[in-house]
Amino acid sequence: MNVELITREDLREFKIDLLKEIKKIMQPGQGQSKQWLKSSEVRKLLNISPGTLQNLRINGTLRYTKIGGMMYYKLEDIHKLLEGGQQ
Repeated sequence: MNVELITREDLREFKIDLLKEIKKIMQPGQGQSKQWLKSSEVRKLLNISPGTLQNLRINGTLRYTKIGGMMYYKLEDIHKLLEGGQQ
């Protein structure tokens, strides 16, 4: 059985790489980011439950557009939410 040890330095490097990737995704026009995200993508990005996302919609914290049965969210609005700004 092979055992791999993860050091604090490994975790620091992982953290730095992860933050770089998140910043790339969150910057409009950079990388492969989209202008509009589906509910599942928003939940995954913010690491929240469907109920929490629904509460953000209901209380007006996060704007959305509903087309058919699908709800879409602007990446720009999510970025503002993360920065603590109001729409």
